[in-house]
Amino acid sequence: MKAIVATDQAAEAAGITLADRPEPTPAINDVVVEVHASGFVPAEWEWPSTWVDRSGHDRAPAIIGHEFAGVVSSLGYGTTGLSLGQRVFGITDWHRDGTLAESAAVEARNLAPLPGNVDFTVGASLPISGLTAWQGLFQHGRLRAGQSVLAHGAAGAVGSVVTQLAREFGAYVIGTGRAADRQAALDFGANEFLDLDHDDLGDIGDIGGVDLVFDVIGGDIQRRSASIIRPGGTLVSVVGPVEARPVDGLAIDFVVESIPGQLVEIVDRVRDGRLRTHIGTVATLDDAVPALNPTERRKGKTVIRVRP
Repeated sequence: MKAIVATDQAAEAAGITLADRPEPTPAINDVVVEVHASGFVPAEWEWPSTWVDRSGHDRAPAIIGHEFAGVVSSLGYGTTGLSLGQRVFGITDWHRDGTLAESAAVEARNLAPLPGNVDFTVGASLPISGLTAWQGLFQHGRLRAGQSVLAHGAAGAVGSVVTQLAREFGAYVIGTGRAADRQAALDFGANEFLDLDHDDLGDIGDIGGVDLVFDVIGGDIQRRSASIIRPGGTLVSVVGPVEARPVDGLAIDFVVESIPGQLVEIVDRVRDGRLRTHIGTVATLDDAVPALNPTERRKGKTVIRVRP
């Protein structure tokens, strides 16, 4: 089968190539899925699991991509809850070959049904962005109605979902990004917008701060954000160990999990119009290598259509 593989950790995106790989076989409690579309997260180059398995052995050349939508084509021994021909979407195990391929082997427990009226491209754009936003806001951030949220990257793949979900659940959302992102962030529901290149985060602290910061940037932005969180508030990070902690508050970093019940909550919101996914570049598998090596700044989620 055709697949996009990573060959050189130092080269990152420049080291990927379209290659022929063996068809996957399902292990116990697995399914094999014919992949119709796969999302991609640029930070995958930084994940140790991209390059080594759980025993520390080199995985290269490894098939990349870990979120997808497709159709179940084979069931492993003992697999229950899914059926042949069923439309599904979800996240694959970080340490196994991924989803930028014609087929992928996935633990059945990581998948949810994809409704027939949701396009595979949309389905593939949802799992990592949607679950990251959901888990960061509700599991780790314990968001409540009436609280304020500072959503970094509010026009991006994750931040746009953070913004929409936070607004739905009754929060006041301050979105951030670059000046060119202002209108998109407001269109996704941000109550106001801060240009990180020109506006001062400290101004938020001067007016009482925020209850929750959702950080997708890290570094100096994270440190400055921690200082404007109200006592008892929370900093949630998806960019690794937290470098700065709010005074009298919590700082949490987490790795997203594939939880089917949450996937259902997310896709139901897409179906009824409460949630829009932010898809940027869409390319075919044959054109995936240049699409994953963009010459311009990415806007939204990159999705690779594996099947027409």
